[in-house]
Amino acid sequence: MDISRKMGIMVFSGVPAIIGGGILYAVFGGSFVPVIVYLMILLLFAGAFLSK
Repeated sequence: MDISRKMGIMVFSGVPAIIGGGILYAVFGGSFVPVIVYLMILLLFAGAFLSK
């Protein structure tokens, strides 16, 4: 996989991390635990996709 495709995947997963993290932070009343769990799951899916 070339570098431009990896950068595209990074941007594609970075936008949901920022938006989704903010939404989860607001929904759960300012707790970072759900945000960290969400980011870990997103990181696992992105890593699995990149490792193919």
